Amino acid sequence: MGTGDLFAEFDQGIMPLAEGGVILRGFALDEVTGLFADILDIASRSPFRHMTTPGGYRMSVAITNCGDYGWITDRRGYRYEAIDPATSKSWPAMPSSFLALAQRAADMAGFPDFWPTCCLVNRYEPGAKLSLHQDKDEADFAAPIVSVSLGLPATFLFGGARRNDKARRFPLNSGDVAVWGGASRLHFHGVDTLAGGTDSLTGPYRFNLTFRKVR
Repeated sequence: MGTGDLFAEFDQGIMPLAEGGVILRGFALDEVTGLFADILDIASRSPFRHMTTPGGYRMSVAITNCGDYGWITDRRGYRYEAIDPATSKSWPAMPSSFLALAQRAADMAGFPDFWPTCCLVNRYEPGAKLSLHQDKDEADFAAPIVSVSLGLPATFLFGGARRNDKARRFPLNSGDVAVWGGASRLHFHGVDTLAGGTDSLTGPYRFNLTFRKVR
């Protein structure tokens, strides 16, 4: 399905982000309970932690990973590693539920044959945010990014190819899935400061699954 077809289906829950990018409203809503159980299992083996950026900034978002690789940051820089530095073990395997959802969403957005090798799991608490950034630590940019929201609602910021391009604001609810690739693969994006609240499943948190093909 091409991007033009997706734009025509706006009233069916598909919202355009940019060329090559869409939000699939409620796409994972029926799966959030199982996805959350898988998140808890992953975190029991590779716990959430607040990583430090190369500049020494402590991230307000807590992070863990699953899959062949995990994304990490510390004083040495941003990168992917096959071993979790907190446990000295491989990251937990990507659950089949995660992989199937990511592939279905990518296919719906016009990116068939998506095989992510990393799922970055972010945990937001009220006051946490993610500044505008590019996902550019992967070996190539042919594959899209697939991002799944669970728990508290948030405001997704999606800009352009330059940091100073004006970012548009999109509300994200639990079960929404954003996919971007092609012309918008390296667009800057982020998450505005999370407001307080309580979700019936995740409590005071928002979780985000970001699927990437590292190499």
